[in-house]
Amino acid sequence: MERSTRQRTAILAAIADAQRPLTPQEVLESAREAVQGLGMATVYRNIKALLEDGSLQAVHLPGESPRYEAAEHDHGHHHHFQCTACSRAFDVHNCPGDLRDLAPKGFTVERHELTLYGRCADCAKAAAAPKPRGKTAATA
Repeated sequence: MERSTRQRTAILAAIADAQRPLTPQEVLESAREAVQGLGMATVYRNIKALLEDGSLQAVHLPGESPRYEAAEHDHGHHHHFQCTACSRAFDVHNCPGDLRDLAPKGFTVERHELTLYGRCADCAKAAAAPKPRGKTAATA
């Protein structure tokens, strides 16, 4: 069993506090608030150890590098939403349920993963906000 370190504690806290899957870079940025000087190699080394001991799970989104989230028992089966503007990923706890009818005839569905794409609340709000009008040549 690995010993708990300040770095590992900060990395776990960063992932737990985010309540969404994080990239290693996002983990680094958040954990550095608690442990200044934390490096990317340390983040990767700790992510590997936390995956091995079952504290974290990898989230694989199509066409993306893995992100990581806490492997809590109450987390259960869930899906993800990825923002097309900021690229952040979020947990979606609702599930469409039985998808066996979508499979081709004769196929057996063993599990499914669903990723929704669109704008997160922050990016949707920013996109809807009126843009400040600058001076144009006609008004100058």
